[in-house]
Amino acid sequence: MQDAMIYNEKVDKVIKNINKVMIGKEDIAILSLTALLAEGHVLLEDVPGVGKTMLVRTLAKSLDCDFKRIQFTPDLLPSDVTGISIYNPKEMEFEFRGGPLLGNIVLADEINRTSPKTQSSLLEGMEERSITVDGNTMQLNKPFFVMATQNPIEYEGTYPLPEAQLDRFLLKMNMGYPTMTEELEMLERTSREHPIHTIEAVITKEELVAMQEEVQRVYVEQNVQQYIVQLVRGTRSHESIFLGVSPRGSIALMKAAKAYAYINGRDFVIPDDVKYLAPFVLSHRIIVQSDARYEGKTNEDVIQSIVKNTYIPVRKEFS
Repeated sequence: MQDAMIYNEKVDKVIKNINKVMIGKEDIAILSLTALLAEGHVLLEDVPGVGKTMLVRTLAKSLDCDFKRIQFTPDLLPSDVTGISIYNPKEMEFEFRGGPLLGNIVLADEINRTSPKTQSSLLEGMEERSITVDGNTMQLNKPFFVMATQNPIEYEGTYPLPEAQLDRFLLKMNMGYPTMTEELEMLERTSREHPIHTIEAVITKEELVAMQEEVQRVYVEQNVQQYIVQLVRGTRSHESIFLGVSPRGSIALMKAAKAYAYINGRDFVIPDDVKYLAPFVLSHRIIVQSDARYEGKTNEDVIQSIVKNTYIPVRKEFS
């Protein structure tokens, strides 16, 4: 990942807050905020114990928003996520009791440990910003941000997320193991009180919503839009890809690039924003051919090769 250079003052406050708890994960924190400001969602995938849940908790504590956590288990029901209508004998009518999906920042912990039926209960909320219970549709609160964690599917007792579910996540990232220096510092910080108990919110809900609205006004020039479409179309004709990225992926890449430009203090997107974000936005939206997987190629490898071989358009007056 490229070196973090934060120019947005409010975002910088959040990053510094996260750095008090997380060590060596500033790039992951910036990408998470990119998704949040783009009004998208994040999927964190890695082995247990590398800090996935801690990152989400720290981000939530840094924002003055309603935080909800869903611990996904094999016996979890869709109503446990969305909420349920319960009959009140005193009032002689049904009352809706909302589930954790009605929060602002929702941690979907170990999302691949629950059944596909329960996983699908997130689909409407993540895409439409609404839920339907007993035939009634309710709008979700704003901001609404799902940050899901999952362990690699090679582990027992997991259910791989279907393509339709994966496509709802703006970014997919891996935490990775810390370096030896980082792990030693981690032991030092947590030898007494855990640092997450000492941090406080640095951004209000209203400020966050205002920032999301400002991100929408970030300008994307036609040549950058062309670059985005070229990258996405490249996935549909690549010899190693069985299923390429849909138009939803093009929109996702543009929205992420706008948020990343905003974080870096710009009101316009540059091709380097797109180039950097492409592996995080597009890798989980493709299906790689079986022979390519046999050769050891990963989704990220294939996307990187497309990025490397895609011409970056320039404005005509500068060409």
